[in-house]
Parts: sequence; structure tokens; C-alpha cells
Amino acid sequence: MDAVAIASWGLGILLALMTLLFIFRIVLTWYPQIDLNRFPFNLIAIPTEPFLAPSRKIVPPLGGVDITPIIWVGIFSLLREVLLGQQGLLRMMF
Repeated sequence: MDAVAIASWGLGILLALMTLLFIFRIVLTWYPQIDLNRFPFNLIAIPTEPFLAPSRKIVPPLGGVDITPIIWVGIFSLLREVLLGQQGLLRMMF
């Protein structure tokens, strides 16, 4: 494997993992009584909160619903498609 293949493989896993964490974060918003500082839930909150905290200042909750995790799912999915999709930039470098 060359460097581009290793980079695209690692980046693909990272982007897919972040998308999955944000989807889990969306599901956790349905249960407001869950404490995000406790063990299984902090594994989801710790990597996603650095993205969500600044976004909440720009995009306020709509009707009391935090939509920033949905926005980040879209951003990470778009990045994955642009970089690693069939016509992605890293795929074309291959």
C-alpha cells in the first residue's frame, strides 16, 4: 500500500466514525435525562462536543431542539463523499 491508500483508508474510518458518533448524539438528544458525563455516554460526548459548542453559538436551537448534530452529520458525510467517494479527490489521486 502506498501513502495515499493508507491516508484515504484512515481518513475514511475517521470520517465514518465521526458521522456515527454524531448520529448517536442525535439519538441521545431524545433522552434529556441522560447524563453525558457518565461512562458510556461520555464516549460519545467528548469527541463531538468540540464541534457542537461553537456551532451552537452560530445556530440557535429551533423550537428548543438542538439541530447542530444534524448539521455536523451533513458536513462529515459531505467531506467523506468529496474526498473518498467515487469521484472523490483522494480516489482520483489513486
